[in-house]
Amino acid sequence: MHADQRKKLINELTDLVKGGNAHVTLEEALSGIPADQRAVTPANLPYSIWQLVEHIRIAQKDIVDFSISKDYQTLIWPDEYWPQPTDQVSDAQWEESVKQINNDQQRFFNLLHDEQRDLFSPLPWGSGQNIVREAMLIADHNSYHTAEIIVARRLLGIWK
Repeated sequence: MHADQRKKLINELTDLVKGGNAHVTLEEALSGIPADQRAVTPANLPYSIWQLVEHIRIAQKDIVDFSISKDYQTLIWPDEYWPQPTDQVSDAQWEESVKQINNDQQRFFNLLHDEQRDLFSPLPWGSGQNIVREAMLIADHNSYHTAEIIVARRLLGIWK
């Protein structure tokens, strides 16, 4: 792959992970959520906004850790991917979770920009996965749950 093609691909993958071109970004979906609504589970939904945010954080970190290191430790599905319900979420907990989501995205972007990495070669410790696939997995997973956050916000009456 030529350097200019690689750069274009990396830019497209970065945009996709950040929220794509056709959807609300996670940052937009999380903006303005009242603190007292973070842990509320809307009627007929299985998760609160907090649980969805934490699930995004946990799953994305898992994907990034897998993409970076052969020392990756597999999490147990679903127990280690979903937080338990809680009655309230402090500002510090909320801010730390969002910060970790952003930090893990940056860790992945650093991986994308590592010119020593072949974006299409299977990761030696995987079962055929490559960096491009993992970027699309992060984008797909995060957009799915971002949409769920918006649905929860609509049901709670806190979406525009």
